[in-house]
Amino acid sequence: MSKRLGKISTALLWVLIVISAVLIVLLFTNISDNDADPTMGSWVNNNLYWTYVLLAIGAGIAVLASIFTMFTNGKAAKRGFISILFLVVVFGAAYFVASDVIPQFPGSEKLVREGVLTSNIIKIVETGLYATYLLLGIAILSIVSSTVVRLFK
Repeated sequence: MSKRLGKISTALLWVLIVISAVLIVLLFTNISDNDADPTMGSWVNNNLYWTYVLLAIGAGIAVLASIFTMFTNGKAAKRGFISILFLVVVFGAAYFVASDVIPQFPGSEKLVREGVLTSNIIKIVETGLYATYLLLGIAILSIVSSTVVRLFK
């Protein structure tokens, strides 16, 4: 079964490579100095859409492979769940600490009037910042602690 799966994945990979190469060659052959050239614009769009398709395929395969590993390897599933739980705790703590007060800076009134800057957006941005700070701090602490523990071994 694995030999057959390997042949199918290799064939699929070559098909994706050939399609990508053809699209890139067609894009390069239709490049023009005229920015308003609709042919060139359509080839750029086609290549962007193909990039989105490849991104979706890659993300889908990554998710399916991790689900497959989770069901076939119980130890890996346990570690995966612990990692996800850790991230949920970190982002939960960051969300709890984050404020939804809109900061005052030059131009903020215009952004609030246009609806670009809302309290929900501020809360999400601050959550991301605090989560980044927490994860950076945890990474630094783990580097330092592993060095100290290694000194005493």
